[in-house]
Amino acid sequence: VQLQASGGGLVETGGSLRLSCAASGFTLDYYAIGWFRQAPGKEREGVSCISSSDSDGSTYVAESVRGRFIVSRDNAKNTVYLQMNSLKPEDTAVYYCATDKVPGGSCPVEYGRYRYWGQGTQVTVSS
Repeated sequence: VQLQASGGGLVETGGSLRLSCAASGFTLDYYAIGWFRQAPGKEREGVSCISSSDSDGSTYVAESVRGRFIVSRDNAKNTVYLQMNSLKPEDTAVYYCATDKVPGGSCPVEYGRYRYWGQGTQVTVSS
């Protein structure tokens, strides 16, 4: 069971990036997937979550990124995406995807229940 986050990079303020969370060893569609970020010297914070397709497929987006970030799935590619628009310097962080791997899970998922984490991808927004 592995998750891999990718798609990070360096972008200017106002730019966009799309992060991908790909799975190997299991099908993402059945589980809630969360996105988190951690900036230097700060605690890890939840950014977004998408419920399993077996539940209602609902999404959650943190207030700090609401209206700018969108989470979605492509089940054919076994991938969850985080589209990040209108990026700001304060969005600079390492971004992680994670799952509790509970079948039929729905968001929000309590932080302590996330058991499987991707390795993280760096997002840097220049001012």
